[in-house]
Amino acid sequence: MIRFRRMIALIPIVLMAACGSDGAEAEAKAPAVDPRLRIVEEALGSALPDQAATVFAAVSASPNRFFELLDAAVAESAAAGGLLVLVDKRRPLDPGYEPDDLVSLNDYPLAVTRRDLRLRKAIMGAVLEMDAAARADGVRLVFASSYRSYEYQDGLFKRYVASHGEAEASRFSARPGTSQHQLGAAIDFDPIDEAFASTDAGRWMEANAWRFGFSLSFPRGMESVTGYIWESWHFRYVTKAGATLEREYFGGVQQYMLEFLDAYSR
Repeated sequence: MIRFRRMIALIPIVLMAACGSDGAEAEAKAPAVDPRLRIVEEALGSALPDQAATVFAAVSASPNRFFELLDAAVAESAAAGGLLVLVDKRRPLDPGYEPDDLVSLNDYPLAVTRRDLRLRKAIMGAVLEMDAAARADGVRLVFASSYRSYEYQDGLFKRYVASHGEAEASRFSARPGTSQHQLGAAIDFDPIDEAFASTDAGRWMEANAWRFGFSLSFPRGMESVTGYIWESWHFRYVTKAGATLEREYFGGVQQYMLEFLDAYSR
């Protein structure tokens, strides 16, 4: 009887040991959580408090995909000297900033409205690939504005202020130092007005620009986020991985992605 009782008493211990073994095995089989997720969560909370939960849910659902795109975008940006720099009304560039690899569009088989257009050489491969793809689809992209110096933007903004008033001018024109054009990676396509959206080129860019690393900087209805009214003609190169990252995790809003990257890199 005593021996039987001892056997009964041992049963919970054996079961606990077995459960502990199974639990340890299950824990060992569970995929490791990328420690960078915590950094992503903190960066989202800091930069995009209103969108943080939605974006983080998407990131958590496919973290490997997210970090693959993030790493590729950051690597290309770094190699080129900063293609993903956040430039907006609150974060201006230095007045003396000018990319050191600007090239003339006259040296490439592109349609232009002016002979003084320049872009960074680092993005010209993507520009030419996009232009060739558009032509293959029967669409002609016409380049109307590209790199602008601090001084050029200063004069442009002052002219708009003189004709529209400062408050209205600041809705569609950047103050000097706050224009993406100073980066040498932003393009305005012809015509530079809302009519562009209804042209073949406008519709093609809306559907295909992301495949070549470009995204619309100032989407419709996002003035409170971007600081500017809708500009269907203004696209910025954010790397191919970056454009995909923006599309899949940030609702297609360039400003959201760039604000996150700015916070994530600190």
